[in-house]
Amino acid sequence: MSLAITLSRAQEGVAAPLVTVEVHLAGGLPGTAIVGLPEAAVREARDRVRVAIQNTHFEYPNRRVTVNLAPAELPKDGGRFDLAIALGILAAGGQVPREALAECEFLGELALSGELRPVTGVLPALLRASREGRRMIVPAGNAAEAALVEDADVRVAANLADVCAHLRGAGELPPPAAAVAGDPSGGAPDLADVRGQAQARRALEVAAAGGHHLLLVGPPGTGKTMLAARLPGILPPLGDLEALEACAVRSVAGLQVDPARWRERPFRAPHHTASAVALVGGGPHPRPGEISLAHHGVLFLDELPEFDRHVLEVLREPLESGHIVISRAARQAEFPARFQLVAAMNPCPCGYAGDPRGRCTCTPEQIARYRGRISGPLLDRIDLTVEVPRVPLAELGSARTAGDESSAAVRARVIAARRHQIARAGRPNAQLGTRELERDCALGAAERSLLERALDKLGLSARAYHRVLRVARSIADLDGGAACVGREHLAEALQYRRLDRA
Repeated sequence: MSLAITLSRAQEGVAAPLVTVEVHLAGGLPGTAIVGLPEAAVREARDRVRVAIQNTHFEYPNRRVTVNLAPAELPKDGGRFDLAIALGILAAGGQVPREALAECEFLGELALSGELRPVTGVLPALLRASREGRRMIVPAGNAAEAALVEDADVRVAANLADVCAHLRGAGELPPPAAAVAGDPSGGAPDLADVRGQAQARRALEVAAAGGHHLLLVGPPGTGKTMLAARLPGILPPLGDLEALEACAVRSVAGLQVDPARWRERPFRAPHHTASAVALVGGGPHPRPGEISLAHHGVLFLDELPEFDRHVLEVLREPLESGHIVISRAARQAEFPARFQLVAAMNPCPCGYAGDPRGRCTCTPEQIARYRGRISGPLLDRIDLTVEVPRVPLAELGSARTAGDESSAAVRARVIAARRHQIARAGRPNAQLGTRELERDCALGAAERSLLERALDKLGLSARAYHRVLRVARSIADLDGGAACVGREHLAEALQYRRLDRA
């Protein structure tokens, strides 16, 4: 029988659907046809595979070769199927044993010399193959990425000849070297470098404890960017599954995964000229954007009003749902986007509104127009807003004080608070649903009276009401995991709704 079957994986968002590669050899005029909705790079595989087989000193069949990539309705792109196609052709011709292909999956692009080149999306493919109990063979260039899945049966190969020797029992392919992760917060700058800004530091700690979104407002040069860059260093460490999910997005995007830093939380800071597609993802072949690359990490938007309003509006749904669906005429892809937003802005176009020296030159109309670039629905989704005022020069040059805590000290409190949340609800406070809020954030009569007066005075929406409760619950968790949300916790949470009454 001149039919052989090999297995590979396609790339569809962060999913990796199985692709069955069927190869049939028949009589007739010699030629190769690839069917099954292949795109240009896949159709060109017939020439790459033919030359690679010949240069590896195997015989390319002088027959009619038909390659079917199933399921037919799934689009296939890239060079990731080259290795599976080549092995199917060799197995159909009897040069590689068919039975050796049954329990393996293959990923890799072939060079004309027969060498294997790395491909994108190996990590999600490997996770799926591991769950289904099959071995995966990947290029040596993907070894660092493949090593992250500890319980996976994976082998790495440098070229087609080595893979064939392995399948014929004439050689053994090595597994990837085990990944050694460093300190998950070792690369983040220290919060102790920030002088003063007690209120902003407190807001940063509350945001880290509950996973809340944060907006920093202040004149230029007051430390807004410094504070934002130090948020990853005080966040709790990523769990194994969270770290793999974040790395899977990087893998699909074609970004290198550093095995020494794969447990660090992502920190993405796109420029304000970024387009909507760059921010949320898209393109003819949907790729993850900045919000997905910040999955389980921090997305920092500096100079928030300078972003195009349309670009900012596309953040509204992902901020609530934690994922983004990219729809195109021929395909649809879903990417995770459970990120923590930290934004920074000046109080006015010149940056000095409210300065005691009277340096602001903006009119009230200019200030209103500037702040109006950020829509109310987007601001409604930001849990904490805090002012970052100028720090006196004398304080900048002074030695560290007791208030200038290190990231390690703050992180210990954040981890303790997050531990209360996970034990209580299984998730950070920022992700609590309505029923969980009613259960975990029950208010006494005095607290409810305070909140009702604040709602009436500030004109808060129902969404803002729930977000105030979530922030108050995080403040209570920082307060030794208090069983109930107290008046002082609620009052502090209300202070962070600054722009609701601006």
